[in-house]
Amino acid sequence: MSDVTKREETRELTTPEQREPAMLPPVDIYEEGNALHLLADLPGVKRESLSIEVDNNVLSLEGEIQVDMPEGISATYAEVRAQRFARRFTLSHEIDGDAIEARVDNGVLHLVLPKKDSHRTRRIEIQAA
Repeated sequence: MSDVTKREETRELTTPEQREPAMLPPVDIYEEGNALHLLADLPGVKRESLSIEVDNNVLSLEGEIQVDMPEGISATYAEVRAQRFARRFTLSHEIDGDAIEARVDNGVLHLVLPKKDSHRTRRIEIQAA
């Protein structure tokens, strides 16, 4: 398998209810065994504010940034203005969307995207004549 995605979605990453801009999280994708692994950096996003969905072979990642500031203190300057991350991928037909696993640790999301059984590497036994 050469890709996890056929193409990355470039359409608007906000819904009509959420018109604030979203940042694209940096993502690393690698293949290991019979699955692809996707690592996304989501600093400031906690498990409770993270949404991962698959709909019609489109994988959507969205998370609200939650930075805990001490009471009475506010930022006088912030380079990052967006309050959320969002990214979408069109999954290859080789990925089993129902078996995707996710975990988040210290702002790094790790998704395991297993291949369907029909696309897994298998060894073929050679019979003697």
